[in-house]
Amino acid sequence: MGGSPDQTYSQIVLTRRSIRGYLDRAVPRALIEEVLAMAMRSPTSMNTQPWHFHVITGEPLDRIRKGNTENILAGVPDSREFRRGHAFEGVHRERQVEVAKQLFGAMGIERDDKEGRQDWVLRGFRQFDAPVCVIVTYDRELGDSDDTAFDCGAVTTALVNAAWSRGLGCVINSQGIMQSPVVREHANIPDDQVIMKAVAMGWPDPDFPANAVVSKRKSVAEAARFVGFE
Repeated sequence: MGGSPDQTYSQIVLTRRSIRGYLDRAVPRALIEEVLAMAMRSPTSMNTQPWHFHVITGEPLDRIRKGNTENILAGVPDSREFRRGHAFEGVHRERQVEVAKQLFGAMGIERDDKEGRQDWVLRGFRQFDAPVCVIVTYDRELGDSDDTAFDCGAVTTALVNAAWSRGLGCVINSQGIMQSPVVREHANIPDDQVIMKAVAMGWPDPDFPANAVVSKRKSVAEAARFVGFE
């Protein structure tokens, strides 16, 4: 499972999926640097390049996992720094529920299995037990620009695709940064940066059932309008 350097771009994009289960195997720093260098070729508004990557492993990552989990179990309120917006409704909520059903089905978690569902949620706060977590931040001085969020989203997409091309799997998530003071402390993130997203990264576990899930996507016909074409 995972991509390889000899794949075409279309093969990488069409085979990539979110990975939520990882092998207990370290990822070399040099490989992560290679992936980041590719990702940072992403387009950016007026070359502002507002992004920063805090790449965490080992004991500091374990402290983040522990702090996140303890806080959520203690009922500490969400303190994420990047705005969430209102709860999903309509078709967006339907898509959210649909992929959750796919994941729970793959993992054999029944609807009334409260313990199993809670453990699944806590995996997100533990960065999915991945050997590496990349915290994506942006310069606070650019925080009122929508271009900044757009650029950081673009570079994060490029990051997961670049990782896949090197055999690594990722999942982009918000649970890992909901307890932002915990993340900021143990990742040593400067105050002049805003914490945006977490990206769990590692070698995909081929035996982890949820890794086989491929979310359903809108068709081009549903998503696109063509104007002026014959």
